[in-house]
Amino acid sequence: MIEAELKFTPMINTKTSATALNASIVEEFKNQLRGNVILPADKKYNKSRKVYNAMIDKHPGMIAKCTDVTDVIAAVNFGRTNNLLVSVRGGGHNAGGLGICDDGLVIDLSLIRFTHIDAKAKTIRVGGGCQWGDVDHAGHSSGLAVPTGIISTTGVGGLTLGGGLGYLTLKHGLTIDNLISAEMVLADGTKVTASADENKDLYWGIRGGGGNFGIVTSFLFKAHPVHTIYGGPTLWSIDKTEEIMKWYRDFILRAPKELYGFFALLTVPGPPFPEAIHGKKMCGIIWSYTGPMEKAKEAFKPILAMKPDFEHVGEMPHPTLNSMFDQFYPSGLQWYWRADFIDEIPNEAVSLHAKFGQAMPTPHSTMHLYPIFGEAHNVGDHDTPWAYRKANWAQVIVGVDPDKKNNEKLIKWTKDYYDAIHPYSSGGAYINFMMDEGQERVMASYGVNYNRLTEVKRKYDPENFFRVNQNIEPQVNIN
Repeated sequence: MIEAELKFTPMINTKTSATALNASIVEEFKNQLRGNVILPADKKYNKSRKVYNAMIDKHPGMIAKCTDVTDVIAAVNFGRTNNLLVSVRGGGHNAGGLGICDDGLVIDLSLIRFTHIDAKAKTIRVGGGCQWGDVDHAGHSSGLAVPTGIISTTGVGGLTLGGGLGYLTLKHGLTIDNLISAEMVLADGTKVTASADENKDLYWGIRGGGGNFGIVTSFLFKAHPVHTIYGGPTLWSIDKTEEIMKWYRDFILRAPKELYGFFALLTVPGPPFPEAIHGKKMCGIIWSYTGPMEKAKEAFKPILAMKPDFEHVGEMPHPTLNSMFDQFYPSGLQWYWRADFIDEIPNEAVSLHAKFGQAMPTPHSTMHLYPIFGEAHNVGDHDTPWAYRKANWAQVIVGVDPDKKNNEKLIKWTKDYYDAIHPYSSGGAYINFMMDEGQERVMASYGVNYNRLTEVKRKYDPENFFRVNQNIEPQVNIN
């Protein structure tokens, strides 16, 4: 395993608590911002510090709600000058709650929320605080879409900087494969552009290297002509997991790039699903076909020939599919994550998936296998930090529930499942699916690209100012 070959030396830094700062210093900072600064004594504080994953319960010393680039520069300078621990929060989720920190300064980008469409150039410029629903909505009127995730409340910034996978991956690549440029604020407060023409090394680093190098205040994406798709869920009884997974692993690898489907183990929620299957554990595949609509029914014949116990496939706007599951995973649930990259799914792994599918501990808990081949395989392992270009799937196991009293059992199920299935993995994981799992796990996930990432880190953030993330430490190299 790759993890066993890695060595690291932890970087230790002592930081000032934001709550210990002189009131006059804080007041001066407030006056610099067009946005506002939220302190622990403020009425909005508890609501503002909450993150998507309710298992994360941190208490920052202050939250700076930035409205523009100038606010971000002021916040970065304030954090650096006062030796504060700084976290950066975009517009969405983050599995490990890495947009928030204890005692330090949270630079919150959620008010930097805009989209600009250039239909002629087929590009979309997006503010750093946007969610993917904003991008889907803006692009749809022009018949354009950017490859994204599967839930529209996901933040653009976090998903993009970690790599970005979803319904359009097979046809149009990862989100980072469609990033043209980014406007950024560095640790020294400098505003720069990262692109193929400017700061090329930084541009390479942000396409998968996470938030390690600076704060992205806007992204420019290449968009694709996607308007209406043919897709939706097909579900089978949980006792058919082995049969359906074996069929799926072979079928999807041979399917055209226009036909995407991710495999899931799940418990059926309430409406709009039929009452007869409410609360039933099932296995399923969520499909998205972006080819010619007149060929869609033909493409789905082998799928429907597997006789799903429930299916709801048909034509729909792309944003409808991308927001279909938002209502079932609102902010405020308890989440525990584990993930891997997967090259192959042998029969032994299939049996383990079936076993743990039967044992899902709560109705929200699930496992997903996301295809990451097709167009994503046409980019080299070294062309971006995403080092697993030959992996076929990104797997995620999540124990989820509204009630923290169930945390112990959902954590145990997730860990046991991961420990059982990990030997069949490629060795690393998609960083957006990781919690705080240690430096060796981060190294494993970047593999052959980790040393180059440390070089970019040393150049743009030598003091590791941006460290509340899946951290690339500037002085660490793989031996």
